Amino acid sequence: MFAEERQRKIIEMMEESSSLKVVELAEHFEVSESTIRRDLQELEEHKILKRTHGGAVSIQKRGFEPTFKEKKEEYSLEKEKIGELAAELVEDGYSVILDTGTTTLEIAKRIRNKKITVITNSLDIAEELSEMENIELIMTGGTLRGNTRAMVGYLTENTLKNFRADIAFIGANGITRKDGATTPNHVEAMTKRAMIASSHRVYLVADTSKFGNVSFAVITPVNQITGIITAGEMNEEAAVIEKNEEIEIVK
Repeated sequence: MFAEERQRKIIEMMEESSSLKVVELAEHFEVSESTIRRDLQELEEHKILKRTHGGAVSIQKRGFEPTFKEKKEEYSLEKEKIGELAAELVEDGYSVILDTGTTTLEIAKRIRNKKITVITNSLDIAEELSEMENIELIMTGGTLRGNTRAMVGYLTENTLKNFRADIAFIGANGITRKDGATTPNHVEAMTKRAMIASSHRVYLVADTSKFGNVSFAVITPVNQITGIITAGEMNEEAAVIEKNEEIEIVK
């Protein structure tokens, strides 16, 4: 078993138990205790767990997903700034894919006066733009996730396959150089990947608190997108991505 696969299984085990022991993990994976300690060290560096004497404890729930209302109240100034930066990239005549989320909602508020086509899976963005005669609004349809107010699933992805948008703005709960952009729900991750595949240019939109975090489901490696639009104090992980990846950081 490769180290990456073993570490992912350790993460799954950590989801079920708040603490793990080195001895038990070594026996479970049939490897040395020193190998497990290296695994735990790498996971600690990514803020997934905290090492203790003889084991490790969980410091985050990778599958935890705050509600739309909870996210709306966090980092509001940063989200407004991201909305302004993203809106500057949208020109009249563009076709734009807007992912669901509180940050992309701020983008929608700032492109209301542009003559564009918007494709979205967000109920809130659709409501925000529904009365704008200058905007051709296309809703993807799909299965509604009440927690994030997003339309997801096969119907959503099948709709997205019919388009090739000029630009897409995609939300994420975590961004690291190693694990890429991640989100708690694997179905939403699939929908986000469909949006990426249907767009010429793709920007992740996330405040700097998301850098260094890792959620359950991978959306995309960071080197497979056009850039990241962010706001807030740049942390170590954000600086590493800005320095080492051939992507645009808009801030």
